[in-house]
Amino acid sequence: GDKAPRAAGVIHTDFEKGFIKADIYGYADIDKLGSEGALREKGLIRSEGKEYTVKDGDVCHFKFSN
Repeated sequence: GDKAPRAAGVIHTDFEKGFIKADIYGYADIDKLGSEGALREKGLIRSEGKEYTVKDGDVCHFKFSN
């Protein structure tokens, strides 16, 4: 239930400090379709900003600048 930057900071404080955005998709979607490429083809990967609240089951690829 944390905002994306705080969730990124759980991994490493630099991720939180330099947070730009996060690419998000659901674990259930990757489990079903098998690859990020398949998710991308179906438009199931979305970019979210600093106000996004991370949900249970989200897979997050954090983009940051140091």
